[in-house]
Amino acid sequence: MLDIKFIRDNQEFIREGAKKKHIDFDLGELLRVDDTRRELLTDVEEMRARQNEATTKISAITDDSARSALIGAMKNLKEDLQKKEEQLKDIMGRWQSLMLQVPNIPDISVPEGVSDADNQELRVVGDIPAFSFAPQNHIDLMQKHDMVDFERGTKVSGFRGYFLKNDGALLSFALWHHTLDLLMKRGFQPMIVPSMVRREQLLGTGYVPQGEDDLYKTQDGDYLAGTAEVATMGYFMGDVLKKEDIPKKFVSFSPCFRREAGSHGKDAKGLYRVHEFFKLEQVILCEASHVESVKFHEELTANAEDLIVSLGLPYRVVVNCGGDLGLGQVKKYDIEVWVPSDGKYRESHSSSYFHDFQTRRLNIKYRDENGKLRFVHSLNNTAVATPRILISIIENYQREDGAIVVPEVLRRYMGKDVIV
Repeated sequence: MLDIKFIRDNQEFIREGAKKKHIDFDLGELLRVDDTRRELLTDVEEMRARQNEATTKISAITDDSARSALIGAMKNLKEDLQKKEEQLKDIMGRWQSLMLQVPNIPDISVPEGVSDADNQELRVVGDIPAFSFAPQNHIDLMQKHDMVDFERGTKVSGFRGYFLKNDGALLSFALWHHTLDLLMKRGFQPMIVPSMVRREQLLGTGYVPQGEDDLYKTQDGDYLAGTAEVATMGYFMGDVLKKEDIPKKFVSFSPCFRREAGSHGKDAKGLYRVHEFFKLEQVILCEASHVESVKFHEELTANAEDLIVSLGLPYRVVVNCGGDLGLGQVKKYDIEVWVPSDGKYRESHSSSYFHDFQTRRLNIKYRDENGKLRFVHSLNNTAVATPRILISIIENYQREDGAIVVPEVLRRYMGKDVIV
């Protein structure tokens, strides 16, 4: 959420930001509603002041007739005030709804574009493997080694269900351990966070109302989050942090859930697009400085790249175009790893910063060196998402005999060098 004063003072920036993100937002309607809101608020405050003044006078009047006359006038004022308060309540609901739809302004370096097809490649790292044989896909390889069971996964969980077994499960645990080791050495605090969250946390992080169709909802009105970012940000909702305690850096783990709405026939087989998965997520809260946000955005991205390099996987980094940014993102990088069976790079990590878009909604502040309350800035990036990353590991490390070499950094967790 942006500040209404900022919106009023920077109307052209807001319009251009919405245009760049290809978000249909009527700024004029918001401003008209805000004008009405401010007028009603002024009226209500004035009427409340008159009511308080009349109450004070009534208590001091000793003449019964004068007292009765003032009480009668006050009754009319009370009725008028109640009507105004109802009008204000209605207009506030509309105003708040429109405020939640205002897109954050993308950074000037964000390229133009409508979809992920328009994202721009920044760098390519690592050599694509040249197999002397016809490589197999992860489905065949994992079923051959009894690492996954899709049939029973579907029986138990439905469409896109799966069981990870044996070395498939161990490889996931190894990845989580390796990622934690890497990030904890870099000052990140580990947390296991709830998957079930309240709507206010999803509103605060910007996932609803726009992304509500892709969320699972309980019968009690709670939601199953698609990333540990939501609960990690909610942990600090309403808090005032100490300046000396920021930046705060977390690597948060949780099961994650996505309905994959609108993608029923897309990646229907295998582990790339599943309803339930597990993620370690990097989250940073820093001071309200664009320079600091940019610095930590690069740091988060570098952490993810270092992890992929340690696994020996070829990858590329793209900067997302305006049309591929979410409502709150200022800038975003996607990291895409090479998938031999698809013959292309596919997304494994996303790295974003938001300025105070999320923290203003969640009311997360700190006191600066002058004692002034300011909203912190927030950033997040995938540390590792499983089982998706397994696809690239298994396919890139396969041998002609069907064996799968375990990346060197994972061997001490797996207890083996090769899956045979």
